[in-house]
Amino acid sequence: MKAGVLALQGAFREHREVLDALGVEAVEVRVPEHLGGLDALFMPGGESTTIGKLLDTSGLREPLQAALTDGLPAFGTCAGLILLADDVRDAVDVASPPALGMIDCAVVRNGYGRQRESFEAGLAVNGIEGDFPGVFIRAPVVERVGDAVEVLATHDEHPVLVRQGAIWAATFHPELSGDLRLHQRFLTEGTAATATLPTGAAEPELATAPKEKT
Repeated sequence: MKAGVLALQGAFREHREVLDALGVEAVEVRVPEHLGGLDALFMPGGESTTIGKLLDTSGLREPLQAALTDGLPAFGTCAGLILLADDVRDAVDVASPPALGMIDCAVVRNGYGRQRESFEAGLAVNGIEGDFPGVFIRAPVVERVGDAVEVLATHDEHPVLVRQGAIWAATFHPELSGDLRLHQRFLTEGTAATATLPTGAAEPELATAPKEKT
């Protein structure tokens, strides 16, 4: 299996660290040619407005939209979710044009507040035993999901983990949790690839990146 990590800005190194720990071949995606041959793509947290601009300057926006439309499985976290949403607003309800518009949901940027309102919470995730550590950093809030969107986890009655077809998205940062299970579940359940993850090996511990970098 070969998984890409959108590496224009943000916490892409942390996603790559998880993939390395899982024994998955990882490719940092910076230009359209890097999309070739991928079985899945991770879209990291960061500054969604900046990443959106870099999608244009890199020439990635249209090829990425086409790949996602054609069924490339993708998992967006925090800013990655904002890029995937089809209805994006700020805290005073000013709308922004959707970057990719692949998930039928309405998202409010920084919906929980700024950096000082960042927090961690245990999450009950469908299909994962026990709590999953949710790391919320300047996180967006999902206000609405469409009928085609499945909600896999909530916090304070808001969806925090959703999927629509092969595209998953989280308002939190699983790549900073030190827990491999959500990445592994997406790669084994959320992709149509015939490759499988290595089995039988003990899960290594992951270092958690400094949270202010996201």
